[in-house]
Amino acid sequence: MDNTQLKYDLAAKLSTLPADDLDRLARAGEAVTENLRLLKKSGHNPVGQCLAHQGTFYEEEHYPQGDVYDGESHAQYYYHAHRPESGEHGHFHTFLRSAGMKRSVRPVPYSGDGTRPTGKDALSHIVAISMDAPGMPIGLFTTNRWVTGETFYAAGDVVGMVDRFNVEQSYPCLATNRVISGLIHLFKPQIIALLELRDQTLANWKALHPDRDIYEDRELEITSIVDINVERQIAEIRKARRRTAK
Repeated sequence: MDNTQLKYDLAAKLSTLPADDLDRLARAGEAVTENLRLLKKSGHNPVGQCLAHQGTFYEEEHYPQGDVYDGESHAQYYYHAHRPESGEHGHFHTFLRSAGMKRSVRPVPYSGDGTRPTGKDALSHIVAISMDAPGMPIGLFTTNRWVTGETFYAAGDVVGMVDRFNVEQSYPCLATNRVISGLIHLFKPQIIALLELRDQTLANWKALHPDRDIYEDRELEITSIVDINVERQIAEIRKARRRTAK
């Protein structure tokens, strides 16, 4: 679909945020920068740390094996590759499991034939983070339900999960986990917009194909996508904070 590319004015969005929100974004940027620095200092990057000691790298396989799961926050992620046409090396899929969600959150109504995780196994995909060959983040995107096998929650509910995503453990690497967590928080403005566009894309698809189970339709995979740049994001946040401080 041609309208899955997010058109986003970061400076305009940041200008509407209160100082406290900008401060949180700035702290996330500092965490990402510092942990990328630590990884680079030892000749590593987030992707390499997830692939280390995992044997041959195969497309579609999850890395590290068994995924990365934080039993306190119930955040989860894995890395894999299967989109060579995109220019990325691969991407991280990030999730929050039901135990980490607000009790009031419920999955979107569904009456199709697809099988969805329920109860304590329910989980929500938050966003995928595209990585380049040197192991740096270059994009964000959302997907249809069938892609990740998630339960599927409305955009407004997933937005509430962003701040709850935090992986703070040594496996496979503490610095890598802090980078992934920091990226989710640093790019929260774009993630919110991507999730909203995701739901609009699904609604548009349903209007075009009223007889299909849109969540299981293999013709619809990517539901929203945007390029990102860590340095540019941090620079725009700094500008917004200076304007707010005047």
